[in-house]
Amino acid sequence: MEFRVTDTPRSVWTGDALAIGLFEDAVELTGDLAQLDEKLMGTLKELIEEADFKGKAGTSAITRVGGNSPLRKIAIVGLGSSDHLKLDTLRQAAGICAKLAKKEKCQTLGISFPVWKNAPDATASAIVEGVELALHLDHRFKSEPEDKSGAIDQIDLLGFVASESAIVRARQITAGVILARELVAAPANSVTPITMAETAQSLAAECGLELTILEREDCEKLGMGAFLGVAQASDLPPKFIHLIYKPAGKPRRKIAIVGKGLTFDSGGLNIKGVGSGIEMMKIDMGGAAATLGAAKAIGHIKPDVEVHFISAVTENMISGHAMRPGDILTASNGKTIEVNNTDAEGRLTLADALVFADKLGVDAIVDLATLTGACVVALGDDIAGLWSPQDSVASEIVAASEMAGEKFWRMPMEDKYFEGLKALHADMKNTGPRPGGAITAALFLKQFVKDTAWAHLDIAGPVWTEKENGYNGPGATGFGVRTLVHWVLGGA
Repeated sequence: MEFRVTDTPRSVWTGDALAIGLFEDAVELTGDLAQLDEKLMGTLKELIEEADFKGKAGTSAITRVGGNSPLRKIAIVGLGSSDHLKLDTLRQAAGICAKLAKKEKCQTLGISFPVWKNAPDATASAIVEGVELALHLDHRFKSEPEDKSGAIDQIDLLGFVASESAIVRARQITAGVILARELVAAPANSVTPITMAETAQSLAAECGLELTILEREDCEKLGMGAFLGVAQASDLPPKFIHLIYKPAGKPRRKIAIVGKGLTFDSGGLNIKGVGSGIEMMKIDMGGAAATLGAAKAIGHIKPDVEVHFISAVTENMISGHAMRPGDILTASNGKTIEVNNTDAEGRLTLADALVFADKLGVDAIVDLATLTGACVVALGDDIAGLWSPQDSVASEIVAASEMAGEKFWRMPMEDKYFEGLKALHADMKNTGPRPGGAITAALFLKQFVKDTAWAHLDIAGPVWTEKENGYNGPGATGFGVRTLVHWVLGGA
């Protein structure tokens, strides 16, 4: 599929389908739209009236153009209020346009959207991302593809001029998102600690990244008792992945991204019960998937920032070797942890991964994890939680997420809640009281970051969706990749 940005007016563009974005407060046809409608013998006005189209975000309509028109189809898509136009509105609308064109078997598509905040490159990038993510289909585990409709060959972005590099960067980012989606969507008998390590090896070769994979013995030497406690019940070996991107010159900054990598979570001896969603616990490596997806994107974009991509990858299984409720584990910073719930295992793997990252001398660490159901209860399926003791890091993540179109809400680091984690015979328990469970999980992780600015992202809700919107779902979303990339790039 080829993308082109052209200042060709929409009133003279020719191709299979033309999609026009309209605001709620500007559905009337004036200027060149009136000229276009005249050329189309009133088809555009008729479409608006028959569809009762009001320009509401997420709405759309399409129809055939009759006569000898240079267009075969005309489509309209709502952009909501012009006063509240966001990049993600364009991203969503572009996805809707792409799906409409594909369904109508169009090979060429013209998209006519307004430019966001006089930023043509950002506008072009959002449109390209929306199209590519909307058209991504995962047929790896189907004996025969269900979707046999034709492919779109060419998409023209009309009415403005943007750099070719904006399109290239957008496609590099979506490649990372798609990698994360496919890792999360794959079953646990396909994505294992071994295959996650193999994916990291492939990325290192593809992008010129440095790679170290610590085996069980290496982790034992580093005293990673929390991570290995989770891993000890699995028949598959744990893998501690450390990918490094280094720029050609002196980096202006060094950062680390740590992703939770539970390729399957049975709950351990506190096994997940009926109705717990245990069959979906393949998604519990969503943080690691986003980390590797970001590594793919960053490895191709090649910014002037050194980035460490880290994940302690294992399964949480049940066997005679499993950690027991009441066991005390010792993490690699010497902290002791009483395991009062073996289903709160992700924070144990992250504990040793954060200690490892903290010793690298980076300027900031961000971890992301499908960590708690409590965060989903608090924020729902669409919004991820953000915790950080440092306002500066939290602000960077929020700014990056706004560019990315991924929703985060900053949550409190209520230190007094740590009282609920205190243990009689160990430094702490791995879970606290039910109220505020996502907060106590963040406070637990805080114990393993000593010297470095840090933020924790709980992505348990938005990593998977049962709904379909402009460019996501149903299925794995690849959530977090775009925010991480924009954070690395500094919001550029």
